Amino acid sequence: MRALLVVNPAATTTSARTRDVLIHALASEMKLEAVTTEYRGHARDLGRQAAESEDIELVVALGGDGTVNEVVNGLLHNGPSPENLPRLAVVPGGSTNVFARALGLPNDAVEATGALLDALREGSGRTVSLGRVSGTPGTDDEAVPPRWFTFAAGLGFDAGVVGRVEQHRERGKRSTHALYVRQVVRQFLGEGDRRHGSITLERAGEEPVTDLVMSIVCNTSPWSYLGNRPLYASPKASFETGLDVLGLKRLSTAAVARYGTQLLRSTPERGPHGKNAVSLHDLTDFTLHSKAPLPLQMDGDHLGLRTSVTFTGVRRALRVIV
Repeated sequence: MRALLVVNPAATTTSARTRDVLIHALASEMKLEAVTTEYRGHARDLGRQAAESEDIELVVALGGDGTVNEVVNGLLHNGPSPENLPRLAVVPGGSTNVFARALGLPNDAVEATGALLDALREGSGRTVSLGRVSGTPGTDDEAVPPRWFTFAAGLGFDAGVVGRVEQHRERGKRSTHALYVRQVVRQFLGEGDRRHGSITLERAGEEPVTDLVMSIVCNTSPWSYLGNRPLYASPKASFETGLDVLGLKRLSTAAVARYGTQLLRSTPERGPHGKNAVSLHDLTDFTLHSKAPLPLQMDGDHLGLRTSVTFTGVRRALRVIV
């Protein structure tokens, strides 16, 4: 088997020595080409090259969720074709690694590499659904290029938190769970109007859902992790269905305390709930409109401000080794 290993040298939980060990372990089982990313978007370019090659059968992403997202967008540059595209494997090296953990992989790079090699020997894997975001026709965001996400996206509050974290990382701060918690508090305090939402969710054949303050779109469950604690925003979301949405209509102090506590105590059976919480399951196509530009994030990557975003849930989009 010929494989491409995409290595993010800035992965927060793997050292250069650990990465060398992992590369040697993988190279002992396959014809491996290892490439270290050198710029933002490099992993996407490498994924696209692999998809357009004639002999690469597997692409291994060694890094965090951002690296995985770039590789996936490269692989699916010309659209999903699970039977013809290289398979994807993930070795977690980031601070959270939601996609890898949602697949059931160990959150340790060495253990995950061992699990990957076992899966390759046994020929095991699965075909997963993915989410796709594009600009909405007839709006100012119509020309925004489409992009895929693997586990979650968000418009509004959570995307603002992601943006704040990225600003601190650009200034040399490490991406830690404590940093995220601090930015959640600061984002809440900085929200201008937490009682009247500006987001409307529209889908064919259904009444619009209006006045959302924030919206979280999930392709799988858990939505994220706080340390080792899984957080279930949409417990029914899975890699076998369409997209799930959790929307909140109020972010008052009392509401944040209530929904935050529910999220921390969430289980695979129950997530945040209440009269100002909207939960939708297994959606294929819908659009989020906002009266004012709001931050958008996908797979933990801040993508700037948007007023209208169209989401598509694509079943059986990519083959993954697990």
